Amino acid sequence: MERFAWSAHILPGKKEIYIERHDKIWPEMTEVLTRAGIRNYTIWNTKNQLFGYYECDDLEYAARVQAESEVVDRWNESMKGIMEIDMDPETGTAVMLRQVFLHDPV
Repeated sequence: MERFAWSAHILPGKKEIYIERHDKIWPEMTEVLTRAGIRNYTIWNTKNQLFGYYECDDLEYAARVQAESEVVDRWNESMKGIMEIDMDPETGTAVMLRQVFLHDPV
């Protein structure tokens, strides 16, 4: 299993619409995530900061499926003006955060 984490921020006054968009996420968007092998995808929020995390078996494959998806392109376009996130030009996905600690006693 591989892990992917990203961070971003919500633009001032846009938190409620950000939350609403995710409460009503498009079924075709979740289908892309499933096709990409993404699971346990969670997004956390404090003030205007966002932290996203997901697990998958192959990060390269997950990034490629998302980068090639017209649905993801439409989703990203719909989120412009609501949030800002650094994108990796090589993968077309969010810049991955560096893991610095893991406690996994299993």
